[in-house]
Amino acid sequence: MKGIILAGGTGTRLLPLTAVTSKQLLPVYDRPMIFYPLNTLIQAGITDILIIVAPDHSGHFLNLLGSMFRKFGINLSFIVQKSPRGLAEAFILAEDFIDGEATTLVLGDNIFEDDFTEAIRSFEKGGRIFAKEVPDPERFGVVEFDADGKAISIEEKPSSPKSMFAIPGVYIFESSVVEVAKGLELSERGELEITDIHQYYLKRGMLDVRVIEGAYFDTGTHESLFAASAYVREHDFRSRFDPRINEALADFNAEFKRLVSLRK
Repeated sequence: MKGIILAGGTGTRLLPLTAVTSKQLLPVYDRPMIFYPLNTLIQAGITDILIIVAPDHSGHFLNLLGSMFRKFGINLSFIVQKSPRGLAEAFILAEDFIDGEATTLVLGDNIFEDDFTEAIRSFEKGGRIFAKEVPDPERFGVVEFDADGKAISIEEKPSSPKSMFAIPGVYIFESSVVEVAKGLELSERGELEITDIHQYYLKRGMLDVRVIEGAYFDTGTHESLFAASAYVREHDFRSRFDPRINEALADFNAEFKRLVSLRK
């Protein structure tokens, strides 16, 4: 299993914060946002991770993450997405990295309370996505279930949602997803929609949809970023992180302080 974190985009809704760095490097309480999707993947045992970044702040990711996890056997790679053309483009950009293996894609600005380890490790074929009941499903892809809890339809940001279940930013697919993404047509928004990939596997009876219960934050606005930080602090997310991440952060902080002291 390979892992991808999509951390591109311009983050215009978070201006002026994103005028100086990437949205995914902004703090969520005591650590940069990017560490939350990293934790989702690392907890599940994924050690090969590709981070897709925007060109303007790509160096910031390298300065922070460069070789931080190397001693733990976790390999981070980076690729620049020159201009965002939809979430599904991530699989096309990552074709060589995926190299015929299954992959888990996590959006770099999504924060979850749930642990996805079992869902990732048990994946075998087709696709697996998740659903979360939210008060504003029209902002998301929306999944409709029948009376037996089986997914029967998926729509992208519908004006009249058929359910209150949004599709958050964790997607697991077999390697065929690359060719599926290549075959998509641009939507009316001019994007390659991840929802079209979901529909492809759903129509073929190859999509598993699991409902998650824990807190979920899409930190694309000032209010949601603040709410995520407050929740993370109140619920001690630090203790939920994989020990390798906490150790890597401690090493980074110690080395940074050492270098600062040498300059004095």
